Amino acid sequence: MTARALISVADGVEDLECVTLIDVLRRAEVEVIVASIESRRMITCARGTRLTADVMLVDVLAQPFDLIVLPGGMPGAQHLAEHEPLAERVREQAKAGKLFAGICAAPALALQQYGVLKQRRMTCYPAFSDHLSGCVFVDQSVVVDGNCITSQGPSTALEFALTLVEQLCGKARRQQVAEAMLVR
Repeated sequence: MTARALISVADGVEDLECVTLIDVLRRAEVEVIVASIESRRMITCARGTRLTADVMLVDVLAQPFDLIVLPGGMPGAQHLAEHEPLAERVREQAKAGKLFAGICAAPALALQQYGVLKQRRMTCYPAFSDHLSGCVFVDQSVVVDGNCITSQGPSTALEFALTLVEQLCGKARRQQVAEAMLVR
């Protein structure tokens, strides 16, 4: 059975993180659904890259996903944080013990606001760590705490994406994808 991942996007998400997540998960043959929280499928990332989401988030909220992941970037992470239907869906995912993840500003702004980081070890873009409460900030590239995976920023996006592959598909699949991409 193919793993399914939902990547929620908004205007202002970090270009490199967003594209890296989509690319690496698809290389691992994960079914990736890119869903816009905006009123349109076309979004403009923080650095001007334009992406067309596969669907509107509202159209897939009821569907099951093995992973829900939020890219960072500003003001994209703030837009994701303020989107209540997404917040509720991530809360359900966390409560069900299924994987959820965020990178850069998304853990500190969105996941923190959603209330899913309580008592967890996590990381985020270090400058946003002062937004955290009720969790333990760890200054590492990627932190896995149960079903929660977090990462620090653009330079950690590849390691983060490969960690998501490992969590969804196992170490062997992560190694295959990494080797094919010449990751050492």
